[in-house]
Amino acid sequence: MRLLLALDKFKDALGAIRACEVIAELWVKEYPGWQVDLCPLTDGGEGFASILSRASGGRMEKVMVAGPRHQPICAELGWVQWAQMPEGARARLTGLSLKEGDTIALVEMASASGLSLLQANHRDPWQTDTRGTGQLLQKAAGQGAKAILLGLGGSATNDLGLGALGVLGLEALDTTGRIVEPLVPANWARIGSLSGKISPTFPPLFLACDVTNPLLGPQGTATIYGPQKGLRREDVERMDLASHRIAKMLTQLGGQSFSLTEVPGTGTAGGIAFGLLSFAGGRMISGAKLVSDWLNLSARIKAADLVFTGEGRLDKTSLQGKGPGLVIRQAQGMGKKVHVFTGAVEPGLTIPSGVDVHVISPPHVPLAVALGQTERFLQESVLRACSTHGLGQLS
Repeated sequence: MRLLLALDKFKDALGAIRACEVIAELWVKEYPGWQVDLCPLTDGGEGFASILSRASGGRMEKVMVAGPRHQPICAELGWVQWAQMPEGARARLTGLSLKEGDTIALVEMASASGLSLLQANHRDPWQTDTRGTGQLLQKAAGQGAKAILLGLGGSATNDLGLGALGVLGLEALDTTGRIVEPLVPANWARIGSLSGKISPTFPPLFLACDVTNPLLGPQGTATIYGPQKGLRREDVERMDLASHRIAKMLTQLGGQSFSLTEVPGTGTAGGIAFGLLSFAGGRMISGAKLVSDWLNLSARIKAADLVFTGEGRLDKTSLQGKGPGLVIRQAQGMGKKVHVFTGAVEPGLTIPSGVDVHVISPPHVPLAVALGQTERFLQESVLRACSTHGLGQLS
């Protein structure tokens, strides 16, 4: 019998790799006759570079960069040879003509500019930027990457990628001609003009994400995601207006239409998708579909007798485009039953048929306490599911 463990991260508690390991450790002890296939998921956020690099025999490189508030951070850069990438994943990077020995760089925005890098009292998108992500991109280009795959998600920022663009060749000047630094939104009012361009030798850049929000307005990045990053509700409109002004300057610099702000996904990760599309020639691709192809997810689901997935919070975005939703859809198409383990479920969420959802956190335990007990709660929830549904006794 074969168990597939395809879990995403439990935010602020467990990474995807560790979440799969926690269940695997329990399972092999309780049911030693089973084979366990660990397939940690990522949708572009935390774990993106390490999960995909590990899956293809790549390597990780540690790089010191500026964190979201410019504190020194040891981030990681992944390297994978073109020949090592699965054919399906290669096909998603359209327009490339590479040799088998060429290398692809995997950059994870969350490792340099992520919300998890800041304590709660330091989370303030007026004071954060993506400079560290730009430094990772610059490092990848400087070390000969033939293409860069950037995973977007988990950001602490709402800077439209200006911090990253400042590393890649963008220059912001005030009305007297002096350079404006750092390029955090708190300093945007000082910006009188933008100039510069990206190096013509910068490699093709692919942006892996599944968020469909535009940059501005009621569904834009400041309105929907700003409060999660520490933006006060009363400042949302002001941030949106400031973003509107900077977006106009960026599109004018690149000779593009301001309608680019309306393209689905430009609001991803504090608007860095918009900045990289407008200044660095970025191309957007589906993170979930790329990861599915890269990890050969469909074949692994087909080979499994039992499928477990999950993440920290199951909500409508989980079912629309994130990894657990992809697992559910593919498993349903094969007639496989899926068990989802999660810390919480969005109220009123419609659960697809053939899916059993297990909330691992006891209802009386405060979130701050539950986060520190996630490993134990996850294992206990799996044991309860086995007892209730006889899962380990399947034959």
